[in-house]
Amino acid sequence: MEMDAKTKTVTRLVGVVLLMGGLAWASVPFYDWFCRVTGFGGTTGVASKASGEVLDKTITIRFDASKENGMPWKFKPMVREMELRIGETGLAFYEAYNPTDRPVAGQAAYNVTPYEAGGFFTKIDCFCFTEQVLQPGERVQMPVTFFVDPEIVTDRDAKYTHTITLSYTFYEIDLPQEQAALAPEQETDKKLN
Repeated sequence: MEMDAKTKTVTRLVGVVLLMGGLAWASVPFYDWFCRVTGFGGTTGVASKASGEVLDKTITIRFDASKENGMPWKFKPMVREMELRIGETGLAFYEAYNPTDRPVAGQAAYNVTPYEAGGFFTKIDCFCFTEQVLQPGERVQMPVTFFVDPEIVTDRDAKYTHTITLSYTFYEIDLPQEQAALAPEQETDKKLN
């Protein structure tokens, strides 16, 4: 039994729509993977331990902090810059403060500039790996542990990098369920006192 021209056209169009939908769905995880592997767009690497090699050459790391519009926290780096030997483990702190009378949850997005250095800037541990919840009036210091991979000195483009800027932007997110369940209770307690 042979398909007529209309049925063939509809079948092909449905196939194209399904293919396009599948590609659109796969593009976000693929792009994320690509950025993590290549450091494209200033995406940093992640490691479970420190570098095995430390060079005599130094590099300056600058720290930057910003917030999305409407994010009520105050957020800043504790130190604006530090100089490290390439491969040496660095530890920096950012401070966040919730001046509101309600719990606020946040998630940090990050990148490094210049973008060529992204694949060589490696985090061992970072507050940005998890969401943060600050209670009313709470102030915290959040650490980031990192190193610059010694391979940066042999990379065709990145070897000319003398300063890397690590930037974080905090975004307000929905409270986790356990925190959200407590929020109305806390409001009731305030009204009773």
